[in-house]
Amino acid sequence: MSRRFYANFLRLPIVLRTLFLALSAIIFFGALIHIIEPSTFPSIFDGIWWAIVTTSTVGYGDFAPETIPGRIAGIFLILTGAGFLSFFFVNLATATVTRQNAYFEGKVAFKGMGHLIIIGWNERSREIIDHLSNGGPNKQIILIDETLESNPMPSKLHFVKGRANLDETLIKANIFKAEKVLITSDQHKDELHADMFSILTLLTIKGLCPSVHCIVEVLTTEQMANAKRAGADEIIQSNVLTSFVMVNSITAKRKIPSIIELLRQLDGGKLTLSAAADNLIGKSFKEASSLLLAEGILIVGIKRGEETFVNPSHPFIISKDDQLLEIIR
Repeated sequence: MSRRFYANFLRLPIVLRTLFLALSAIIFFGALIHIIEPSTFPSIFDGIWWAIVTTSTVGYGDFAPETIPGRIAGIFLILTGAGFLSFFFVNLATATVTRQNAYFEGKVAFKGMGHLIIIGWNERSREIIDHLSNGGPNKQIILIDETLESNPMPSKLHFVKGRANLDETLIKANIFKAEKVLITSDQHKDELHADMFSILTLLTIKGLCPSVHCIVEVLTTEQMANAKRAGADEIIQSNVLTSFVMVNSITAKRKIPSIIELLRQLDGGKLTLSAAADNLIGKSFKEASSLLLAEGILIVGIKRGEETFVNPSHPFIISKDDQLLEIIR
């Protein structure tokens, strides 16, 4: 029994072990001084009070041993109890600093739920985190990256250091309770290898938690099909978007506001995709636009199956399963 207790005691964190020894010394010497000098220390509580004051401060003077045996007990208390108590506070401070450093270095697991996991640290990730933190939806953000040495934005996110295609890293980010995952492309790799790494990460995520919503950035058109096979819920072709903005700027006959500026106007969830209401089914796109415009909603297109029709020509009749691409004022 004693061996089992000793083995279990050694498994405790050093802070708890030191606290246990300090409290044991205080209780032991508090009871001992009551036995040695019952007139000076009428109760065990008085003895424990004296032991606590003696080990933690220089003593208040309200209780003090008067006999030689009592003073010898006080000497041993100072040598043992005060030492254990001081050692406890040193270890407590060390553990606190170690825990804080581990948090900044991405070694602490995340315990929350309903969070957003962003994989990869780059300028796009920074913009997304800034937007979500400043006026965006109030959501906890977890950043996974293997290149960073410490948390780049401690006040805005929880950092987990490691490779995103390893189960251990994803479990540390609590992938099972995550709401969404955004996989950004690694700009340090060539486009093909960056896409392959993103798809491998996607496969790992879906293998652990098939239900989590995954958004994947893909650079090459050829890897679109593989991303879909791997289970991507949404695919963002960043190169296509960038090329479109550049082509628009080149071919425009007159100077118009940058598309980036136009997109910023849609910031904050103003551009939405919603199912067609019952009162709009069977009506033309023009009629539906007029009805919703009175409510401050502008329809810019219709999503029908896998196809999207932007500003469709008249007459375009809205069907039951159509989705409306809307800009909300």
